[in-house]
Amino acid sequence: MTDELLTPRQVHERYGFSPQTLANWRWCGLGPSYIKTSPGRSGRVKYRRSAIEAWLTAQTVTVGGDAA
Repeated sequence: MTDELLTPRQVHERYGFSPQTLANWRWCGLGPSYIKTSPGRSGRVKYRRSAIEAWLTAQTVTVGGDAA
């Protein structure tokens, strides 16, 4: 089974992050890992679903405990 590749628009539809937010994160070196299928500014960007899920898991804050 292959990992689904999503365009920034598909990421927006499924996870709610706008394509512009994703572009800003890429520029700042933040956000989920991505694939650039061709060089330069006009290169197509894709996200592996597993990379988005892993990034979201890493961003999860657990509440409660000693230091909240």
